[in-house]
Amino acid sequence: MRSYPSTGARLDNLPVQSVGELAQSVKLFIEREFDVVRVRGEVTGYKRAASGHLYFSLKDESACLDAVCWRTAAVRLGMEPADGLDVVVTGRLTTYPDRSKYQLIVDHVELAGEGALLKMLDERRKRLAAEGLFDLQRKKPTPFLPDVIGVVTSPSGAVIRDILHRFADRFPRRVLLWPVLVQGPDAAAQVAAAIEGFNRLPAQGPVPRPDVLIVARGGGSLEDLMAFNEEVAVRAVAASAIPVISAVGHETDTTLIDFAADVRAPTPTAAAELAVPVRMELASRLLALRMRLVGGANRALDERRARVLAATRGLPRPQSLLVTARQRLDDWSDRLRQGLQVGLDRRRQRVGHLAARIASPASRIAHARSRVTAEARALDAALRSYVAERRSGLQQASALLQSFSYERILERGFALVHDAAGHLVKNAASLRAGARVSIRFADGTTNATVDGARPFGRSARAPDPGQGHLL
Repeated sequence: MRSYPSTGARLDNLPVQSVGELAQSVKLFIEREFDVVRVRGEVTGYKRAASGHLYFSLKDESACLDAVCWRTAAVRLGMEPADGLDVVVTGRLTTYPDRSKYQLIVDHVELAGEGALLKMLDERRKRLAAEGLFDLQRKKPTPFLPDVIGVVTSPSGAVIRDILHRFADRFPRRVLLWPVLVQGPDAAAQVAAAIEGFNRLPAQGPVPRPDVLIVARGGGSLEDLMAFNEEVAVRAVAASAIPVISAVGHETDTTLIDFAADVRAPTPTAAAELAVPVRMELASRLLALRMRLVGGANRALDERRARVLAATRGLPRPQSLLVTARQRLDDWSDRLRQGLQVGLDRRRQRVGHLAARIASPASRIAHARSRVTAEARALDAALRSYVAERRSGLQQASALLQSFSYERILERGFALVHDAAGHLVKNAASLRAGARVSIRFADGTTNATVDGARPFGRSARAPDPGQGHLL
């Protein structure tokens, strides 16, 4: 402890330190004096930073202490702090010079007592139950006789030996063991990974997918069973598509995976009994069912045999039925022959009567021939009259056509003039000097050339420009 001079003494001889130097001195002093401490208090203000570091405070009735757990230490805690928990924290004191405060660097956290642990587990159970992880609707039935059974437990403990021994006594089955830690900070993660690994196995792969899983551990204290209360293990059990039987601890022990599992067994041995039936009991039951089946079949056959015998007593003798039927057949045969003969005779008579009523074909043919001859004569006369009438009309039309023909006009001294293209010349203005034309008279056709001279008989009149005349 440093002593200072009494009041009034000169303080000029004291060394002057910077703020940083003083803060560093305080930091070194506290870390040296409190390098390892254990502090009990209630967790408050807990939060996990994005970096993975944990920040919270410890408080009691008289003080409050800030605490920080670095990410590298947080992964080894084995539990996650929560507000309201009474814990014992192991670590070292240091200072944070930027804010002139001291804080506890946490290396380990444990619950202060069983009561605090039970309180934490109860709060976790309520929170997971509110999410529906423990609902009965999620429970899956276990198979009556599984072919493959997956076991998640320690490979070195007595639990796996008890389970295998129980299987051998009841009904030997194929067992796949996924070895895990069942205690310690890494146990919960390994249990969850084992359950998820069994679920990822393909149904038809080289390693068969189990039909049911057993998560087992022997007895222990509440702290020893904490791995099966961790949230990661509980969620893995609830999410398993394979039915899960939980068998952790003794009959009085209860863990959170018991609520999430499809079936809870009080002990690992009881889990093996729940997983498979007793082979001898099955054989005995099958034998009893076989005997019941055979007995029921025999009784049914005896009953039906008795009913058939009783029915035969009320039936007539087959021989008597055959005699009556034979006689009836002979009777019907005679009646059929007589009926056929009578029917034939009647039809023969009817045909004779109809034949007598039919007229001779020769007379009908002669009558038809005379009708055809008469009709042919009438048709010929009508045709001759029609042709003569048409011929007369045609001659009249021809004479009329001849009277209107242009050839009759040509006989009176007229002529038709065509140009070189064969077109009819209708007026003199369309002709030019030197043009070739053809002239048709009543007795023939002749060719001519237009010379352009004035036509005959028109000397008193002025010539028409462009008008020619014929040579």
